[in-house]
Amino acid sequence: MIIIEFILVFGLLLFIHEFGHFIFAKLFKIGVEEFGFGFPPRLAKIGKYKETEITLNWIPFGAFVRLSGEEDPEVPGGYGQASPFARFMTLMGGPLFNLVLGIGIFTVIFMRLGIPDLKTVQVFDVSPNSPAEAAGIEAGDIILSVENEEIQNTDKLASKIKENQGKEISIVLLKPSGETKQIQAIPRTDPPPGEGYLGFTMSNPYRSAAWYEAVPYAFQATGNYAYTLITLPGKLIQGSVSAEEARPVGPVGIFSIYSQARERDVENTTSENPADRLNTLLILAIISVALGFTNLLPIPALDGGRIILLLPEILFRKRVPPKYENMINLVGFVALLALMVIITTMDILKPVVMP
Repeated sequence: MIIIEFILVFGLLLFIHEFGHFIFAKLFKIGVEEFGFGFPPRLAKIGKYKETEITLNWIPFGAFVRLSGEEDPEVPGGYGQASPFARFMTLMGGPLFNLVLGIGIFTVIFMRLGIPDLKTVQVFDVSPNSPAEAAGIEAGDIILSVENEEIQNTDKLASKIKENQGKEISIVLLKPSGETKQIQAIPRTDPPPGEGYLGFTMSNPYRSAAWYEAVPYAFQATGNYAYTLITLPGKLIQGSVSAEEARPVGPVGIFSIYSQARERDVENTTSENPADRLNTLLILAIISVALGFTNLLPIPALDGGRIILLLPEILFRKRVPPKYENMINLVGFVALLALMVIITTMDILKPVVMP
């Protein structure tokens, strides 16, 4: 059952990618001969939208779009006759849709998980034998005010404590029970290394968020994962990331990660921490972002490789001859298939384990 679920879910991510190409091709009036569900060989033709045949294919993964004139620039209204900008945007459509989907999934995650309440400061941890512990400050307390000044951010709290080193100060706390309590404490003038003047660490508690509040955090999370992907080769060369951590995975490896995430969500059904039940959504968001950026790599046959072949025309108005472009893409496609066989073999012989 989990295999069927994975095929449908992973297939949907690939479908979204191809749908992006389809939408942008239509937007720039490039003919689309076929939109296929799954990959050939063809099982059946299930309909037609204008000039586009809608087909069902035997290999149940994702979808594909066959554009008119992809290999022959003489086809009227085809890809080959479109402007460089139209071709560029058509190629970008797939990765863009994957990134938008990733942002959408991250938005749902932050709506369920919550976002930091930047106007509230909460005690995260208290050091043993510190002034904070002696005064009765505990993890989970909310700092309401210091010396009758309202505390609305961590910088304000840190500044207020620092300027009162060696002096007794009044702090008003909101306890997890809902009780308000005023305590007295004296910030140290020479705290131990790694500890603050009072000896506690602080953070912003999480609060529930509407979708429009969650979207900026979703953009940030998408950017963070994209940055991780982009900098991964450099970190691998520097040795800050191991070869195992940077290991590429294929459908088999992705299925292994997906099934482990689903198992964790099932095991954590009764957990009070929302993060424990969001493993599957997080994996889907990461996969969608990875699909978007992986397809933008400058590798022949991928969207990024085809975009690279557009650059001479965009920059110098000199087009790469179609026969060379087709040959480069064919060689790249064969190389990708060979690489996929190697990666799949690794996934089978050495299954991926989620951290």
